[in-house]
Amino acid sequence: MKPLEGLVVLEFCQFLAGPSAGLKLADLGARVIKIERPIKGEACRQLSIKDLFVDDSSLLFHTINRNKESFAADLKNPDDLVLVKKLIEKADIMTHNFRPGVMDKIGLTYEDTLKINPKIIYGTITGYGDKGPWANKPGQDLLLQSLSGLSWLSGRKSQEPVPFGLAVADLMCGNHFVQGILTALLKRAKTGKGVLVEVTLLESVLDVQFEAVTSFLNDGGQLPQRGDTKGSAHAFLSAPYGVYPTQNGYISLAMGDLLFIGTILGIDLKNYADKHLWFSQRDEIRAILAEKLLTQTADYWLDLLQKEGIWCGKVLNYAELDHQPFVEELQLKQTVKNSAGETLVTTRSPIQLDGEILTSTKAAPKVGEDNLKIHEQFL
Repeated sequence: MKPLEGLVVLEFCQFLAGPSAGLKLADLGARVIKIERPIKGEACRQLSIKDLFVDDSSLLFHTINRNKESFAADLKNPDDLVLVKKLIEKADIMTHNFRPGVMDKIGLTYEDTLKINPKIIYGTITGYGDKGPWANKPGQDLLLQSLSGLSWLSGRKSQEPVPFGLAVADLMCGNHFVQGILTALLKRAKTGKGVLVEVTLLESVLDVQFEAVTSFLNDGGQLPQRGDTKGSAHAFLSAPYGVYPTQNGYISLAMGDLLFIGTILGIDLKNYADKHLWFSQRDEIRAILAEKLLTQTADYWLDLLQKEGIWCGKVLNYAELDHQPFVEELQLKQTVKNSAGETLVTTRSPIQLDGEILTSTKAAPKVGEDNLKIHEQFL
């Protein structure tokens, strides 16, 4: 039995942050019911990655909404709203990421919902909070990466701002949302009362950067100083930290004693004996290391360095990663199937409980696919 089995979650969220939280709750055993508008469903169904679709919904939607049910309802339709309120009566958790003011118009604010279900855990995600001059500005991942300073941490100095190739603001916000909801479940168990859980994209993406922001606030306002050599990997760490080309691929070198690494590689780095130079002269040092590492294969260097306990590894792309033995050994992939019998291969929950891997075989639902079953069970 999974730990959240028996809990019912009503998910009014769309796109990525909120639904990614719902996915994690579903993987932990909760019954997650997406409340979607009829016919078109949630907006993410049409937001594609590389123009990939499955059963008329984007592959992106499927990656975030597997293991859920769909209940189609028009929140502007009084009859449908009555049904939704009946679902709220029997739910444990309700989540939404509507713009501030939308739930006021519908009559489903936290205060409204407590009157329907005094023990409801009511979770909201906003871009910047529900009050103040930023409340109604769009909360979108790239905009948050740009606003928060995150885009000045990746890539090389000469590249100027470089956003991450993943929706890190959305995903981290979803993680924080789950933390808040699980905490609220514990609080409700103690008090017997409903709990309001609020997170913002801005606060989440700043929390991701707590090391960098703390350095800025306590180091005289010094901005991040990215390196400008190929493979620079961290704005705050010294050489050798980075990625280096070899004769047949790339290796990464993490933190370590630079002089010791130089000795193993056969490089004289005595001019950099002062550890302060490992940061101030890191581009120069990385260039010296890169020149040496180009003379042999990745496996040659890894064998040499790992024997000495140096933190290093190969730099793999997805195709190379997929062929690693640990992918099968750790069961990192799972196959899910939709109601039409179509299958998709995707990742699984990273959590194990009592030695058991959390998996699910249910793909994302079609719009309103579960209306009849939910009517029979709840309404």
